[in-house]
Amino acid sequence: MEDYGRFLALLVSALLVGFVSVIFSLVWVFHYREGLSWDGGPREFNWHPVLVITGFVFIQGIVPLRAALMPIHVYSGLTVFATVIATALMGITEKLIFSLKNPAYSASPPEATFVNCLGLLLAIFGALILWMASRSHWKRPPEENAKVLQPIGGTPEGTEAESTMTDGSNADKSDLRISSEAARKQNLKLDEAGQRSTM
Repeated sequence: MEDYGRFLALLVSALLVGFVSVIFSLVWVFHYREGLSWDGGPREFNWHPVLVITGFVFIQGIVPLRAALMPIHVYSGLTVFATVIATALMGITEKLIFSLKNPAYSASPPEATFVNCLGLLLAIFGALILWMASRSHWKRPPEENAKVLQPIGGTPEGTEAESTMTDGSNADKSDLRISSEAARKQNLKLDEAGQRSTM
C-alpha cells in the first residue's frame, strides 16, 4: 500500500470528524430539542437524526473502507453512502425549517447555526470517506486465495510447488500442485489486462 502514513492520517481524521458528527447530533438533540424519549411525543422523533447519523453515516462510512478490495461492492456501497449523506443533510434541514418558529430558520438562530455546522461535518466526513475508498493505491493487496493448479511436473522453472494431497502420496502423476509464484504472475498479467474478476 503506497503512502500508508498519509492513509492513516486521513483515516484518523475521517473517524474523528465522523465521531464529532455523532456528538454534535447528540448535543443538538439534548440541548436544543429537549432530549430523547420513547413515549410517542415529539421527543421520540429525536432518535431519528441520532440513529441516522450514527448508523447510516458514521458506521456505513467505515464499511466502504473495509470492502475496498471489491470494486463493484465498493462503488455500490459508496453510492448508497453518498445518498445517505444527502438524505441526512436534507432531513436535518427539513427538521429545522419546520420546527423553528420564533425565531425562524431564516433568521439564523443559534440552533440553526449549530445544526448547519453538523451538516458541514457530515459533508466533510462523507467527502473524506468517498475520496479515501476510491483511491486504488490504498486498497488492500490481493490475497493469495487464487492459486494456479498444475499437474506434477508442470510447474514453471524456478518456482516452488506444494502438494495438494495431505496423505503423503506423491506416486500418482495426476496429483495437482499449487504454485504461489505462478498464481502471482498470472494475477499480475490479468490485473494489467483488466481481466481479473474480484467477485
